[in-house]
Order: sequence, then structure tokens, then C-alpha cells
Amino acid sequence: MTIAYLNGEYMPLDQARISPMDRGFLFGDGIYEIVPSYQGKMVGFGPHIARMQGGLAAIEIKLDWNEDQWREVCTTLLEKNGNGNLGIYLHVTRGADTKRHHAYPEGIEPTVFGYAFDIPAPPIPDREHIHPYTCSTGHDMRWHRCNIKSISLLGNVMHFQQGHSKGDNEILLYNANNELTECGACNAYIVKDGVVSTPLLDNQILPGITRQLLLGILKADGSIPLEERTITMDEVWDADEVWISSSSKEVVPVIKLDGKPVGDGKPGPVWEKAAKLYSAGKYDA
Repeated sequence: MTIAYLNGEYMPLDQARISPMDRGFLFGDGIYEIVPSYQGKMVGFGPHIARMQGGLAAIEIKLDWNEDQWREVCTTLLEKNGNGNLGIYLHVTRGADTKRHHAYPEGIEPTVFGYAFDIPAPPIPDREHIHPYTCSTGHDMRWHRCNIKSISLLGNVMHFQQGHSKGDNEILLYNANNELTECGACNAYIVKDGVVSTPLLDNQILPGITRQLLLGILKADGSIPLEERTITMDEVWDADEVWISSSSKEVVPVIKLDGKPVGDGKPGPVWEKAAKLYSAGKYDA
């Protein structure tokens, strides 16, 4: 049985309990993170915790924890769950009140929850071994604060289901100006004439940690031209390559959009080079 953390205690996951009056349950009032770890080595731990702290501040949840406290919880969860290939799910809500009321209550303690779950071994970053994705496309109908990693994920879930219902692995979203935003659960990239482009960060886009690490690694290497800019869906359809990224998937090539091939319909050479750089540099980034 998975060992979980809840409000200062470690216990079997099936024994963890929260109040039905918890605002995470009633309102989706909370922030979460998922930190991948391979054989006890976490990927992007510092950036993940910094993003969580920023999200908590943005929605005014007061939790006086520093990075070392989060590291202790994560390390303990990894140890208690075997230190294999694990994702660490961290979840903080505003806590449980005595009544259901929209305004932020005073004098309640945040609920802090975490658990570890099995994840696949890191993907082999070459065109022979990777399992490429197919994606749908759809108009982005979510709220306007997608930069906050809220546990209120119904909009993302509904969009993801659009693609899933068609047999696709993900969905690429675009705004009212026909500009690429992100995916149901990933960031997005295109490649044209050897140049990698990804949308600029704003309130429409979650600042993904894999995105942050990947861009840092590519900029440091310098061999692949890179742009952060507005990308139209016409450019997406005309791209030589399309990629998506997340902490659980790393960097994945997309070979079909709405049933039509991307480029030559195979994982591209720029993806392969970038994925190898990411695989080699992710632990030290």
C-alpha cells in the first residue's frame, strides 16, 4: 500500500481522510504540484516548489513552509515507497471551515497532502523507441488564470476528454485570436526550418517546469535556435514538428493533429536532438 503524508503524519493512503468541509473538496480551493523522481533522483525539485509557493501566494493561502520542509516530505515519501520511478503529488488546500462560504475564512489551517505513485521509466529519447502522440485541437474555453496551478482542473479535464474521446493522447488549445496556448495537461512547441518556437508565458499558460528546464538546457547548449513568441494555428498546421511536454511525459513528439500528419508523420530530428539534451541535463538543470 502506498504511504501518504497528511498534515504531519505518514500513513497508508487508504487511511488518509479529510473533512467534507475542506475547501479543496467544496471549491477546488488549492494548489498542487507533481515532482517526478527516478530511482530516488528528483527532477526540477526547486522550480516545482517555487511554483507551488508562488501559487499559494497568488490565492493567499498562508503556509509557512520553506524548501527544506518540502524536500524532507518528498524524500521521506520516496523512501517509504521504495525509491523507484515515482511521481510525488503535493496538494495544499485552504483547509476545512465550519460553513460553506465563498469568502476566504480566517483562522483555519491549510490541509497538506502528498503521496507517491508509480511512473514509467524515462522515455528513450530517439525516434526508434519513442511512442509518439496524436492530438486533437480545440478552442481554449478555460478560465483566465491558467498560470496558477490550481486543483480546480475541470476545464482542463473537459478539454482533455475531447481528445481522449477521439482516441488521441492530448489536445492542443487555441484562443479567440486563433493563437496556440497549451494542451489539456502539457505545454506545446512547434519546429519550422530547424527553429523551435513555444508560446510566451502569460495568464493563458501554465509555466511548466519541464518547459522551464528544457528551454534552459537548449539555451545553454546553443545548437538549436529557440523562440518564445505568439504562434498562430496556421503555423501549427504548417510546422515540420510539433512537441508537447510535462513532468510526467518529458518531451514527446506529436505525429498527427486531428488525424492529419505533422510534417512527414514521424518523430523529427530536432525533437530527437532536444530530447537527448533534456535527458542528459534534466537532473542538473
